[in-house]
Amino acid sequence: MSQKPLPITFLRKLLRSRATGYVMAVFGITAVTAVLEPIHLQISATTVALTLLMVILFIATLWGSRPALAASVLGMLCFNYFFLPPVRTWTINDPENWVAWIAFIVTALTAGQLSARAKRRAKLAELRGLKIERLYRELNDAFEQVSHAEALKQSEKLKSALLDAVTHDIRTPLTSIKASVTTLLDEQEGSSYDGFPLVLDAETRREMLDVINEESDRLNHFIGGLIELARIEAGEVRLRHQWSTVDEIISSALDRAKSLVSQHKILIDIQEDLPLIRVDSQAISEIIYILIDNAAKYSPVGKSIRIIASQVGETSLLVTVEDEGQGIAPEMRERVFEKFFRATHDTESGSRQPSGTGMGLAIAKGIIEAHNGHIWITDATNKECGVRFEFTLPIGNE
Repeated sequence: MSQKPLPITFLRKLLRSRATGYVMAVFGITAVTAVLEPIHLQISATTVALTLLMVILFIATLWGSRPALAASVLGMLCFNYFFLPPVRTWTINDPENWVAWIAFIVTALTAGQLSARAKRRAKLAELRGLKIERLYRELNDAFEQVSHAEALKQSEKLKSALLDAVTHDIRTPLTSIKASVTTLLDEQEGSSYDGFPLVLDAETRREMLDVINEESDRLNHFIGGLIELARIEAGEVRLRHQWSTVDEIISSALDRAKSLVSQHKILIDIQEDLPLIRVDSQAISEIIYILIDNAAKYSPVGKSIRIIASQVGETSLLVTVEDEGQGIAPEMRERVFEKFFRATHDTESGSRQPSGTGMGLAIAKGIIEAHNGHIWITDATNKECGVRFEFTLPIGNE
């Protein structure tokens, strides 16, 4: 920060000092007297008095009441000696001049005191303003510190929750893989338990290999989801737009979901003559697969899953995936799109949280928004059960 030159600082201090006020009081009254005295016969006493009063007000405004009082006393003496007849004497013969002289004294003292008081009040007001501003800054800083501390606290809670979720979803498949691999290795090495050799039949070995395969796929899917979420949050989703039909996208998703919906009824309702849409067909197919997986997970065996596609207006396409499961409480409908959030459902044995990573719907929302679309949850057609996921896509999105 630049500093003010020393001469300027010294000059300001000098001008603000009370001694300077007394000097200026003497100088101002003397100067006015010296200028007006030679022409006192051509001007009235009132003009002289007003001129001297202006000097007194000036002194009071800049230097306060005491220099103003000195200016008033000196002005009174000069006014009497040089301007009231008989001039150059301390006597006053005309009664009117006595009135003028007394009026000057009262006016000078009063004006000086009022001006000085106004200056003090202005200074106090300025100090109060500065104090209020300082208190405001302190309060604002304190508020920001509290807000920052609260944000850090919430961030730590979020990190802890995310770490717990990630740890659980990684450790669970790793535990199964480790147990199966260890058992197979123990058999190969001829290990024994309680004196009996460990011998596995072909079916048991096959089951353990299936566990390793399935849990490896689960772990790979989870890591892939983490990477996809990281890309979405970093704004690095690279969409490969191409012209596609809605039928092809839905068919691709259903082919992947065959094993998931083998015990459910699939109902497809696609509006005729839907226009081509320019989207990343693989990404949109993944979203429909996620919604079908979600519907199958929450729907009892034998219930229907309905997939609907229709045009909305001239620029948008609406895709719906509806199930007949337990539904999602309204207060949870926004939260299900948060990463690692899994809604709990009440059952006869208590609340239950379904399996899964809690990333699917967060990924779906990110992909839809990257297409300039929107996804939400509403009541199913049968409002007594089920839930309805809907999302829109622009037709011909660039």
